[in-house]
Amino acid sequence: MTAVMKAVRLHEFGGPEVLHYEDAPRPTPGTGEVLVRVHAASINPPDLYLRDGYRTLPPQWRPSPTFPLIPGTDIAGVIVAAGEGVRHFQVGDDVYAMVRFPQDLMKGSGAYAEYICVADDELALIPPGIDYVHAAAAPMSLLTAWQFLVDTGHDAPNPFQSFPHVPVALEGKTVLVNGAGGGVGHLAVQVARWKGARVIAVASGKHEALLRELGASEFIDYTRQAAETVVQSVDLVIDAVGGTNVERFLNIIRPGGALYLVNPLGFAGQSEADLRGIIVSSTQVRSSGQQLQEAGQLLSSGLLRVVTDSTYHLFDAAAAHERASKGRIQGKIVLRVN
Repeated sequence: MTAVMKAVRLHEFGGPEVLHYEDAPRPTPGTGEVLVRVHAASINPPDLYLRDGYRTLPPQWRPSPTFPLIPGTDIAGVIVAAGEGVRHFQVGDDVYAMVRFPQDLMKGSGAYAEYICVADDELALIPPGIDYVHAAAAPMSLLTAWQFLVDTGHDAPNPFQSFPHVPVALEGKTVLVNGAGGGVGHLAVQVARWKGARVIAVASGKHEALLRELGASEFIDYTRQAAETVVQSVDLVIDAVGGTNVERFLNIIRPGGALYLVNPLGFAGQSEADLRGIIVSSTQVRSSGQQLQEAGQLLSSGLLRVVTDSTYHLFDAAAAHERASKGRIQGKIVLRVN
Protein backbone atom coordinates (compact mmCIF):
# COMPACT_ATOMS: atom_id res chain seq x y z
CA MET A 1 0.00 0.00 0.00
CA THR A 2 1.41 3.39 -1.01
CA ALA A 3 2.17 5.71 1.91
CA VAL A 4 0.39 9.05 1.77
CA MET A 5 0.98 12.54 3.10
CA LYS A 6 -0.77 15.89 3.05
CA ALA A 7 0.32 18.32 0.35
CA VAL A 8 -0.84 21.36 -1.55
CA ARG A 9 -1.30 20.47 -5.21
CA LEU A 10 -2.29 22.10 -8.48
CA HIS A 11 -4.64 20.33 -10.89
CA GLU A 12 -4.80 23.37 -13.18
CA PHE A 13 -3.29 26.84 -13.47
CA GLY A 14 -5.08 29.86 -12.07
CA GLY A 15 -5.49 32.05 -8.99
CA PRO A 16 -4.87 31.07 -5.37
CA GLU A 17 -8.12 29.08 -5.37
CA VAL A 18 -6.49 26.33 -7.47
CA LEU A 19 -4.21 25.38 -4.56
CA HIS A 20 -5.75 22.25 -2.99
CA TYR A 21 -4.73 20.75 0.36
CA GLU A 22 -5.16 17.00 -0.10
CA ASP A 23 -3.67 13.53 0.15
CA ALA A 24 -0.69 12.77 -2.11
CA PRO A 25 1.76 9.86 -2.42
CA ARG A 26 4.69 10.12 -0.03
CA PRO A 27 7.98 10.13 -1.98
CA THR A 28 10.77 7.61 -1.46
CA PRO A 29 14.41 8.75 -1.49
CA GLY A 30 16.62 7.54 -4.33
CA THR A 31 20.39 7.26 -4.53
CA GLY A 32 22.02 10.39 -3.12
CA GLU A 33 18.73 11.66 -1.65
CA VAL A 34 17.22 12.00 1.78
CA LEU A 35 13.58 12.13 2.83
CA VAL A 36 12.82 15.26 4.84
CA ARG A 37 9.83 15.66 7.15
CA VAL A 38 9.02 19.27 6.32
CA HIS A 39 8.30 21.61 9.24
CA ALA A 40 8.15 24.85 7.22
CA ALA A 41 8.23 26.00 3.61
CA SER A 42 8.43 29.53 2.26
CA ILE A 43 6.77 31.28 -0.66
CA ASN A 44 8.82 32.78 -3.49
CA PRO A 45 7.81 34.63 -6.66
CA PRO A 46 8.38 31.57 -8.90
CA ASP A 47 5.69 29.75 -6.88
CA LEU A 48 3.17 32.42 -7.89
CA TYR A 49 4.34 32.40 -11.51
CA LEU A 50 4.03 28.61 -11.70
CA ARG A 51 0.56 28.60 -10.14
CA ASP A 52 -0.49 31.12 -12.80
CA GLY A 53 1.04 29.06 -15.62
CA TYR A 54 3.87 31.53 -16.27
CA ARG A 55 1.50 33.63 -18.38
CA THR A 56 3.94 36.56 -18.40
CA LEU A 57 6.50 34.47 -20.33
CA PRO A 58 6.58 34.10 -24.10
CA PRO A 59 4.34 31.16 -25.13
CA GLN A 60 7.31 28.99 -26.13
CA TRP A 61 8.74 29.26 -22.59
CA ARG A 62 5.57 28.29 -20.75
CA PRO A 63 5.39 24.92 -19.01
CA SER A 64 3.46 21.91 -20.22
CA PRO A 65 3.31 20.03 -16.92
CA THR A 66 1.66 16.83 -15.92
CA PHE A 67 -0.90 17.54 -13.22
CA PRO A 68 -1.22 17.26 -10.32
CA LEU A 69 1.96 18.98 -9.18
CA ILE A 70 3.25 20.30 -5.86
CA PRO A 71 4.75 23.82 -5.97
CA GLY A 72 7.43 25.34 -3.76
CA THR A 73 11.21 25.12 -3.43
CA ASP A 74 12.27 26.28 0.05
CA ILE A 75 12.04 23.92 3.01
CA ALA A 76 13.28 23.31 6.52
CA GLY A 77 12.77 20.09 8.43
CA VAL A 78 14.32 16.90 9.75
CA ILE A 79 15.76 13.94 7.83
CA VAL A 80 13.71 10.78 8.45
CA ALA A 81 15.26 8.45 5.86
CA ALA A 82 18.28 8.33 3.55
CA GLY A 83 18.93 6.61 0.23
CA GLU A 84 22.12 4.90 -0.87
CA GLY A 85 25.21 7.04 -1.25
CA VAL A 86 24.29 9.79 1.26
CA ARG A 87 27.48 10.49 3.22
CA HIS A 88 27.24 13.95 4.76
CA PHE A 89 23.85 13.76 6.48
CA GLN A 90 22.02 11.29 8.67
CA VAL A 91 18.57 10.59 10.03
CA GLY A 92 17.71 13.15 12.69
CA ASP A 93 19.62 16.06 11.16
CA ASP A 94 17.78 19.39 10.98
CA VAL A 95 18.28 20.69 7.43
CA TYR A 96 17.17 23.37 5.01
CA ALA A 97 17.38 23.66 1.24
CA MET A 98 16.23 25.18 -2.01
CA VAL A 99 15.06 22.06 -3.81
CA ARG A 100 15.72 21.24 -7.49
CA PHE A 101 15.90 24.82 -8.71
CA PRO A 102 15.94 25.75 -11.53
CA GLN A 103 15.64 22.14 -12.76
CA ASP A 104 11.99 21.94 -11.65
CA LEU A 105 11.21 25.59 -12.35
CA MET A 106 8.33 24.68 -14.66
CA LYS A 107 6.83 21.74 -12.79
CA GLY A 108 7.15 22.40 -9.08
CA SER A 109 9.81 21.14 -6.69
CA GLY A 110 7.40 19.74 -4.10
CA ALA A 111 7.99 21.92 -1.04
CA TYR A 112 4.33 22.49 -0.10
CA ALA A 113 4.08 19.05 1.48
CA GLU A 114 4.68 17.06 4.66
CA TYR A 115 7.56 15.14 3.06
CA ILE A 116 10.02 15.84 0.26
CA CYS A 117 13.06 14.10 -1.23
CA VAL A 118 16.16 16.27 -1.51
CA ALA A 119 19.55 15.61 -3.10
CA ASP A 120 22.24 15.70 -0.46
CA ASP A 121 24.27 18.34 -2.35
CA GLU A 122 21.32 20.76 -2.05
CA LEU A 123 21.09 20.38 1.74
CA ALA A 124 22.68 22.30 4.58
CA LEU A 125 22.40 21.89 8.32
CA ILE A 126 20.14 24.50 9.89
CA PRO A 127 22.43 27.01 11.60
CA PRO A 128 22.49 26.94 15.41
CA GLY A 129 19.90 29.25 16.92
CA ILE A 130 17.71 29.38 13.78
CA ASP A 131 14.21 27.87 13.97
CA TYR A 132 12.41 26.02 11.18
CA VAL A 133 10.35 29.04 10.13
CA HIS A 134 13.34 31.34 9.63
CA ALA A 135 15.42 28.57 8.07
CA ALA A 136 12.68 27.88 5.52
CA ALA A 137 12.42 31.61 4.78
CA ALA A 138 16.08 31.82 3.79
CA PRO A 139 17.14 29.58 0.86
CA MET A 140 16.03 31.18 -2.42
CA SER A 141 16.33 34.77 -1.21
CA LEU A 142 19.65 34.19 0.53
CA LEU A 143 21.14 32.24 -2.38
CA THR A 144 20.00 34.95 -4.81
CA ALA A 145 21.69 37.70 -2.80
CA TRP A 146 24.79 35.51 -2.34
CA GLN A 147 25.15 34.49 -5.99
CA PHE A 148 24.66 38.07 -7.21
CA LEU A 149 26.94 39.74 -4.66
CA VAL A 150 29.44 37.17 -3.34
CA ASP A 151 29.96 34.10 -5.54
CA THR A 152 27.84 32.48 -8.24
CA GLY A 153 29.18 29.13 -7.09
CA HIS A 154 28.82 27.32 -10.43
CA ASP A 155 29.85 27.48 -14.07
CA ALA A 156 26.51 26.57 -15.67
CA PRO A 157 25.60 28.58 -18.78
CA ASN A 158 23.84 31.85 -17.99
CA PRO A 159 20.34 31.78 -19.54
CA PHE A 160 20.04 35.58 -19.46
CA GLN A 161 23.25 36.65 -21.17
CA SER A 162 26.21 35.39 -23.17
CA PHE A 163 28.77 35.97 -20.40
CA PRO A 164 28.96 34.66 -16.83
CA HIS A 165 27.86 36.86 -13.97
CA VAL A 166 30.86 37.94 -11.89
CA PRO A 167 30.19 39.80 -8.60
CA VAL A 168 32.14 43.03 -8.23
CA ALA A 169 34.20 43.90 -5.17
CA LEU A 170 32.04 45.93 -2.76
CA GLU A 171 34.53 47.13 -0.15
CA GLY A 172 34.21 50.92 0.10
CA LYS A 173 31.61 51.07 -2.70
CA THR A 174 28.11 52.61 -2.67
CA VAL A 175 25.33 50.13 -3.45
CA LEU A 176 21.68 51.01 -4.03
CA VAL A 177 19.16 48.19 -3.44
CA ASN A 178 15.79 48.72 -5.12
CA GLY A 179 13.01 46.68 -3.52
CA ALA A 180 14.97 46.52 -0.29
CA GLY A 181 12.02 45.51 1.88
CA GLY A 182 11.32 42.22 0.09
CA GLY A 183 12.76 38.74 0.45
CA VAL A 184 15.82 39.20 -1.77
CA GLY A 185 16.13 42.92 -1.10
CA HIS A 186 16.46 42.85 2.69
CA LEU A 187 19.15 40.17 2.45
CA ALA A 188 20.96 42.01 -0.36
CA VAL A 189 21.16 45.04 1.94
CA GLN A 190 22.80 42.95 4.63
CA VAL A 191 25.16 41.03 2.36
CA ALA A 192 26.36 44.25 0.70
CA ARG A 193 26.89 45.83 4.11
CA TRP A 194 28.80 42.75 5.30
CA LYS A 195 31.01 43.02 2.20
CA GLY A 196 31.95 46.55 3.20
CA ALA A 197 29.62 48.66 1.07
CA ARG A 198 27.67 51.75 1.98
CA VAL A 199 24.06 50.82 1.26
CA ILE A 200 21.16 52.97 0.07
CA ALA A 201 17.84 51.16 0.51
CA VAL A 202 14.82 51.97 -1.68
CA ALA A 203 11.40 50.77 -0.47
CA SER A 204 8.11 52.12 0.83
CA GLY A 205 8.19 54.11 4.07
CA LYS A 206 6.96 51.29 6.31
CA HIS A 207 10.29 49.48 5.80
CA GLU A 208 12.57 52.35 6.84
CA ALA A 209 13.13 51.45 10.50
CA LEU A 210 13.86 47.81 9.68
CA LEU A 211 16.24 48.57 6.81
CA ARG A 212 18.22 51.07 8.83
CA GLU A 213 18.45 48.44 11.57
CA LEU A 214 19.72 45.94 8.99
CA GLY A 215 22.52 48.26 7.92
CA ALA A 216 21.24 50.73 5.34
CA SER A 217 23.08 54.06 5.63
CA GLU A 218 20.43 55.91 3.66
CA PHE A 219 16.76 55.24 2.94
CA ILE A 220 14.59 56.48 0.09
CA ASP A 221 10.80 56.13 0.22
CA TYR A 222 9.94 55.60 -3.43
CA THR A 223 6.32 56.64 -2.80
CA ARG A 224 7.58 60.14 -1.98
CA GLN A 225 10.53 60.62 -4.32
CA ALA A 226 12.16 58.74 -7.16
CA ALA A 227 15.59 57.39 -6.26
CA GLU A 228 17.08 58.53 -9.56
CA THR A 229 16.22 62.16 -8.72
CA VAL A 230 18.05 62.28 -5.38
CA VAL A 231 21.03 59.94 -5.79
CA GLN A 232 24.04 60.16 -8.04
CA SER A 233 27.30 58.34 -8.78
CA VAL A 234 26.63 54.98 -7.13
CA ASP A 235 28.86 52.03 -7.94
CA LEU A 236 26.19 49.35 -8.11
CA VAL A 237 22.41 49.18 -8.32
CA ILE A 238 20.82 45.82 -7.57
CA ASP A 239 17.21 45.85 -8.69
CA ALA A 240 15.04 43.25 -6.95
CA VAL A 241 11.77 44.56 -8.39
CA GLY A 242 11.95 44.30 -12.19
CA GLY A 243 9.14 45.53 -14.39
CA THR A 244 9.22 48.50 -16.73
CA ASN A 245 11.68 51.38 -16.87
CA VAL A 246 14.50 49.84 -14.86
CA GLU A 247 16.72 51.73 -17.33
CA ARG A 248 16.17 54.86 -15.24
CA PHE A 249 18.84 53.65 -12.81
CA LEU A 250 21.52 54.01 -15.48
CA ASN A 251 21.41 57.77 -14.83
CA ILE A 252 22.73 57.39 -11.29
CA ILE A 253 25.48 54.81 -11.89
CA ARG A 254 28.99 56.08 -12.42
CA PRO A 255 30.89 55.08 -15.57
CA GLY A 256 32.41 51.67 -14.94
CA GLY A 257 29.69 50.81 -12.42
CA ALA A 258 27.15 48.02 -12.63
CA LEU A 259 23.42 47.31 -12.70
CA TYR A 260 22.35 43.87 -11.45
CA LEU A 261 18.89 42.69 -12.48
CA VAL A 262 17.26 39.97 -10.40
CA ASN A 263 14.52 39.87 -13.04
CA PRO A 264 16.09 40.96 -16.35
CA LEU A 265 13.09 40.28 -18.61
CA GLY A 266 12.00 43.45 -20.36
CA PHE A 267 15.17 45.48 -19.75
CA ALA A 268 15.57 47.83 -22.71
CA GLY A 269 18.60 49.92 -21.82
CA GLN A 270 21.55 47.83 -22.99
CA SER A 271 22.65 50.27 -25.71
CA GLU A 272 22.63 53.18 -23.27
CA ALA A 273 24.52 51.11 -20.70
CA ASP A 274 27.19 50.30 -23.26
CA LEU A 275 27.60 53.98 -24.12
CA ARG A 276 28.01 54.83 -20.44
CA GLY A 277 30.42 51.97 -19.75
CA ILE A 278 28.04 50.34 -17.27
CA ILE A 279 27.96 46.57 -16.83
CA VAL A 280 24.42 45.14 -16.85
CA SER A 281 24.35 41.61 -15.50
CA SER A 282 21.99 38.94 -14.21
CA THR A 283 22.13 35.29 -13.27
CA GLN A 284 19.83 32.37 -12.54
CA VAL A 285 19.87 31.39 -8.87
CA ARG A 286 20.72 27.72 -8.40
CA SER A 287 20.42 25.27 -5.53
CA SER A 288 23.59 24.96 -3.44
CA GLY A 289 23.88 23.25 -0.09
CA GLN A 290 27.50 24.36 0.18
CA GLN A 291 26.58 28.05 -0.13
CA LEU A 292 23.70 27.69 2.33
CA GLN A 293 26.14 26.12 4.79
CA GLU A 294 28.57 29.01 4.30
CA ALA A 295 25.97 31.76 4.50
CA GLY A 296 24.33 29.96 7.41
CA GLN A 297 27.32 30.81 9.58
CA LEU A 298 26.40 34.48 9.14
CA LEU A 299 22.79 33.74 10.12
CA SER A 300 23.93 31.92 13.24
CA SER A 301 26.30 34.73 14.25
CA GLY A 302 23.65 37.41 13.68
CA LEU A 303 25.53 39.13 10.87
CA LEU A 304 22.59 38.24 8.60
CA ARG A 305 18.96 38.12 9.64
CA VAL A 306 15.97 36.67 7.80
CA VAL A 307 12.76 38.66 8.30
CA THR A 308 9.34 37.04 8.07
CA ASP A 309 6.29 38.96 6.93
CA SER A 310 3.67 36.44 8.06
CA THR A 311 3.08 32.73 8.62
CA TYR A 312 0.24 30.45 7.54
CA HIS A 313 -0.54 26.78 7.99
CA LEU A 314 0.04 24.55 4.99
CA PHE A 315 -3.71 24.07 4.53
CA ASP A 316 -3.97 27.87 4.22
CA ALA A 317 -1.58 28.10 1.25
CA ALA A 318 -4.25 29.83 -0.85
CA ALA A 319 -4.52 32.61 1.75
CA ALA A 320 -0.73 32.89 1.83
CA HIS A 321 -0.68 33.31 -1.96
CA GLU A 322 -3.41 35.96 -1.64
CA ARG A 323 -1.15 37.83 0.79
CA ALA A 324 1.83 37.46 -1.54
CA SER A 325 -0.17 38.78 -4.49
CA LYS A 326 -1.01 42.01 -2.64
CA GLY A 327 2.66 43.04 -2.47
CA ARG A 328 4.24 45.38 0.08
CA ILE A 329 5.74 42.31 1.75
CA GLN A 330 8.38 42.77 4.44
CA GLY A 331 10.70 39.81 4.16
CA LYS A 332 9.22 36.36 3.54
CA ILE A 333 5.88 34.55 3.86
CA VAL A 334 6.18 31.10 5.45
CA LEU A 335 3.95 28.02 5.56
CA ARG A 336 4.03 25.99 8.79
CA VAL A 337 3.71 22.32 7.93
CA ASN A 338 3.66 20.55 11.31
